[in-house]
Amino acid sequence: MIQNLFQILKILEKDANFTQRKLSNTLGVSLGKINYCIKKLSEKGLIKANNFRNHNNKRQYSYLLTPKGIEEKARLTLEFIRTKTEEYNALEEEIRDLKKDALNENKQGSFK
Repeated sequence: MIQNLFQILKILEKDANFTQRKLSNTLGVSLGKINYCIKKLSEKGLIKANNFRNHNNKRQYSYLLTPKGIEEKARLTLEFIRTKTEEYNALEEEIRDLKKDALNENKQGSFK
């Protein structure tokens, strides 16, 4: 969920007119989940939704990050980087171990 909120804030900071449907397609999550996240971001005061009517007379929203939203995005960015760095380090260690195991198996196999 935190990763979704981070991604939504990141996208909306770049393009305030990104629709919920486009967010859903871009992030590969349901429209209902996007709607839920947008409502929570708005309730927390992280975004402000402005509605307007487009040429087809349909309701559309523009989502602006508030100063609090910009702060939260910065915090989430640091958390995201920390998490991804930990994942990277764990993968790096696993690859080292697999290579070591493969070399040991290869050495043992060559003496048979």
